[in-house]
Amino acid sequence: MTQTPELESLTEESLSRGLMVLANLDSDLARILETLGPPPIWSREPGFATLLCIILEQQVSVAAARAVFNRLCEVVVTLTPENFLRLDDVQLRGIGFSRQKILYCRGLANAIASGQLDLTKLERMDETVIRTELKRLKGIGDWTVDIYLLMVLQRPDVFPKGDLAIAIAFQKLKNLATRPTPVQLEAMTQRWRPWRAIGARLLWHYYLSNANSP
Repeated sequence: MTQTPELESLTEESLSRGLMVLANLDSDLARILETLGPPPIWSREPGFATLLCIILEQQVSVAAARAVFNRLCEVVVTLTPENFLRLDDVQLRGIGFSRQKILYCRGLANAIASGQLDLTKLERMDETVIRTELKRLKGIGDWTVDIYLLMVLQRPDVFPKGDLAIAIAFQKLKNLATRPTPVQLEAMTQRWRPWRAIGARLLWHYYLSNANSP
């Protein structure tokens, strides 16, 4: 059975195809591609541990979130919802969890452990269903869902309009006087459909090249 385009996962072949389409649509994206080459197909493993890590990344640097996540994995060698729920507040604060992140990650762990949320079943669902199911949980908003859809499920047309790095990269790329808002980003990238996730990857690629340049 042929999958509908929105359920297809990105592959090297579809990434190449999408990059060509975007380069023809947008000369600024073409410039990134010419100077930096294609972006990586950044990917993450599906499941509880990755979603918990994305929650940790909310509103902090990736490096800071990764440090907390690594400390957690040293304490909980097999990071399952059940094992996570065995840790008390004192242990989690010692690892580096804020009060809010404790609440959010416990809520996620409880939802999976109780059977309320099945991440494996969600994988083949429509994006709207995935977004609705995940956003029922406290602390999971559009950005968290966008990153899960884009990085884990490799959906081709997801655009994390609330991502700070993408907003900074877009402002610099388009030489805008002010940083675009999420609503403005959403509107200005509509013409990239159905390859907005590839556009997002190009913007991250561009952002990281500028962050790493002297």
